[in-house]
Amino acid sequence: MTNTPTTKRRKPLAALLMSLILPGLGQLYNGAINKAVWLFLIITLLSVPAVLLATLYLPADWMIPTLLGSIGLVLLVWLYSMVDAFRSARRQPDYALLGWQCSGVYVLVFLLWNMLALPLLLEYVSKYQVESFKVPSASMEPTVMTGDMLFADKRYNRPGTRQAVQRGDIAIFVYPNDRTTYFIKRIVGLPGDKIQIRSNEVLINGKSTRVLSENVAGGLRVTETDGKRNWQVFWASNKPTLLPSELTVPPGQVFVLGDNRNDSHDSRVFGTIPLQDVIGKARQVWLSLDNKAQQVRWERSGKVLQ
Repeated sequence: MTNTPTTKRRKPLAALLMSLILPGLGQLYNGAINKAVWLFLIITLLSVPAVLLATLYLPADWMIPTLLGSIGLVLLVWLYSMVDAFRSARRQPDYALLGWQCSGVYVLVFLLWNMLALPLLLEYVSKYQVESFKVPSASMEPTVMTGDMLFADKRYNRPGTRQAVQRGDIAIFVYPNDRTTYFIKRIVGLPGDKIQIRSNEVLINGKSTRVLSENVAGGLRVTETDGKRNWQVFWASNKPTLLPSELTVPPGQVFVLGDNRNDSHDSRVFGTIPLQDVIGKARQVWLSLDNKAQQVRWERSGKVLQ
């Protein structure tokens, strides 16, 4: 005597809605395990590693097109999954249920993907590869604007990597007075460097970093250099200049300054930063929001930070 498999009509609308919740879930409902697994993998790879690829490994000009392209592909895969699940369910009016096909399994798969697989992948990427930060202040203007959303390279300053900390780098670090907060500043002094600030001029080991200066509205715009690359800073004429005493950067520490020199809470206030607290290097702006004007600064999208 044999048991007759339970037959239960596959509901096209249910299959479509399940794939709307998670691509591949409708295929699982229809018994197409292989297709479901591939859809799970494709949607995951398109949503997370695409950001990593665009930010760290492709030319700067490709970042925005790659991100937009990955979003478009995700939407196409999502739509395909819904349509395919709906049509497949319609073709199976009398379906022999497999032993594992029940609501509990579908819920479990959904929870495992949303609460385990995807979070673990996102955590790995943000901890060891690339992470997005939003800049809330003007302390790094004109280089980094208030409202910039940028990608930071998290491979930076890690043992075994070639991305050692250098003067001029725009670094993300743990704020020493509140270790739950991250700051963004430019690294000016390395361990052992002698730092001097005279009015609106920064000297490192007795040598001026100034290359060029010009008067602009509200102050002085200065081009500085580390000898290899240049960057611009701003000294406001209507705000007092913090003048620290001469300082030598201790071993294992770095000295940081904001590019908006008279409007920055930096090493002139809280001292030098342990190298171990430097957790990333600002790399590229992916979106910039001007909150005052209530508009997007489209011209900054994709801008590489120097």
